[in-house]
Amino acid sequence: MPAKLAEAAEFGTLETLISSWERSLRAGNKSPKTIRAYGDSARQFEVFAREKLGVTAVNKMTRETDETFIADQLARWKPTTASVRYRCLQQLFKWLLEEGEITADPMARMKPPIVPEVPVPVVSDDDLKKLLRACNGKTFEDNRDVAILRVFIDTGIRLAECSGQRREDVDLQEEVLHVTGKGRRPRAVPFGAKTGVALDRYLRLRLRHSQADGPALWLGPKGGLTDSGIAQMLERRCLQADIAKVTLACMPGPQDQLDAIWLL
Repeated sequence: MPAKLAEAAEFGTLETLISSWERSLRAGNKSPKTIRAYGDSARQFEVFAREKLGVTAVNKMTRETDETFIADQLARWKPTTASVRYRCLQQLFKWLLEEGEITADPMARMKPPIVPEVPVPVVSDDDLKKLLRACNGKTFEDNRDVAILRVFIDTGIRLAECSGQRREDVDLQEEVLHVTGKGRRPRAVPFGAKTGVALDRYLRLRLRHSQADGPALWLGPKGGLTDSGIAQMLERRCLQADIAKVTLACMPGPQDQLDAIWLL
């Protein structure tokens, strides 16, 4: 098939429109993480619709197409994952409607999948003490890790918020961290005296690090720690403390007011 005819045949297919949607998201200053999540969900939906249902043109995608995909996600993944896919597809079809690629939004009257509330076990006081004690030491990594742990315990910030922090985000004088959260919304998060001492000690050691000129607050051997780097650190410290693996969702936030921990 000649190139021009091939292009015409592909016009209006979801496969060819996803990159245009991502371009629009970038122009809207969406975060790279959001664009990646939207794009991944759209591509999974496109493959499912094409291979399982034989639907490729966006103007042929119906509510049934979308519901079949979400049902498949619920059968294979947790409800939270299916809910994320649903929200991403909502944004996709809104954009398609705005761009005139479809004349009606097939998700307009759809309802998101129910996500059951699952209680998250909170780490006990004793395990938190053991975790902090596992970082007792004089090395750069020991001081960095205890500062990270105290920030999580004291503030309840998210993993991405922690890994995204820069040196200038720490205000020791006012005892606050300047955090950029979801939707790139900034906020100031207060921390306690013990966390302030840990941060102060870490920042002094950071000045001697080979990557000290880098912008990231938390440094590893090759530069700033990523989300996975911090998660791996936490897993390693759990092994050293001889406690069950702790996820950040299990970390108590400041609302728990675990005074015994602050006194360590």
